[in-house]
Parts: sequence; C-alpha cells; structure tokens
Amino acid sequence: MSAADLASEESSGVHQESTASILLRARGGDGTARETLAGRYIHVLRRWAHGRLPRAARDLVDTDDIVQSAVLKALRRLDSFEPRGEGAFLAYLRQILLNNIRDQARRAKRRPQHESLNDDLRTSSRSPLEEVIGRESLDRYESALNRLTENQKQAVILRLDLGFRYREIAEAIGSPTPGAARLLVARGLAHLSRIMREHDEGR
Repeated sequence: MSAADLASEESSGVHQESTASILLRARGGDGTARETLAGRYIHVLRRWAHGRLPRAARDLVDTDDIVQSAVLKALRRLDSFEPRGEGAFLAYLRQILLNNIRDQARRAKRRPQHESLNDDLRTSSRSPLEEVIGRESLDRYESALNRLTENQKQAVILRLDLGFRYREIAEAIGSPTPGAARLLVARGLAHLSRIMREHDEGR
C-alpha cells in the first residue's frame, strides 16, 4: 500500500485508528492489532526493499519473504519499542528490514561462484538505488541518518525512502502543518548533506 493509498483510506474513514493506538493494543497481546499493523505497512516496505536488495541476493530469498520476516521480527519486539507514532514505527520497521537485507547481501557474497563473472554481470548485481548513487554513498547516507535528530530522521526517511507527501509526513510524526513538515525535511536534508560533505572532506 502506497502512502497515497494510506491517505485515501484515512479520508474514507477506513483507516482512522492511529498507529500509536494500534501499537498499544498490539503490545497488550491483541492479535487483531498485530495483523492490522502488518497489513498497514507491508506494501510500503515491499516497494522499498525491492530497491535495496541486491539482485544477487534475490536468488537466495524472495523480497516478500524478507519483508514479512522483518515485520514479524518487529512485532515480536514490540515490548522494547516505545509507541511514539507512525513515523517512529516506520523508521523502526525500516531499520529491521535494512538489517535483514544486509544479512542477505553478505550471504550472497559468500556464495561460491561456479564461473567467472564479467564486468556487466557484476554491475547487474547491484540494487537499483545503488545504480543511482553507488554502494559507498548509500552506506554514508545510512550512517549520516543516524546523526540527525529523531524527528529529522523520521521525516527524511518518510520523504526520501518511502515517498510520503508532506501532509502525510505531518500526520505520521505529529507535525502541526504540512508546511512545518516540509521545513523539518528541508532542515534534515541540509544537516544530512553537511554530515556527508564533512565525511568526504575528512577522507
């Protein structure tokens, strides 16, 4: 389900209960609440994972499987997660999914190669996102994200990684207006750019 789909459900009255409320019920052992959480985000995460999972790793695991595994892991760890809203939970899910993807990428690298690979095949093993900004830049991006404030991190992830509109970001992180969410994203991106530039200059 895309961010637009989520917004459409909210406006039609289908998706009225807040993530924080569902999280509280899920932490209390409500199985229906857990299913609601999984269903609400699995499509967004699946689309994001497809852009991150290297093609070489897709021979070992299906994207749907790795996403479902991440969601189940997050649900099992709800007792250690403080329900601070949709933005925080999405960032939490994304981090678990990213760790799973990294594990699969490492496993793919350890696989024995039965024939030599030419340069074209090596290039095709990269994810679509890596094709655009490169593996090293992707790693620096993830590292820099962790140096933002929590609100900035959530806003940047929702905007860049998950494609949320500013109105949707405002709702997800409890920002008063879409304009305030836009400003938060802009400040987060400026901070992110500065951190990555300082990393380059210090190399």
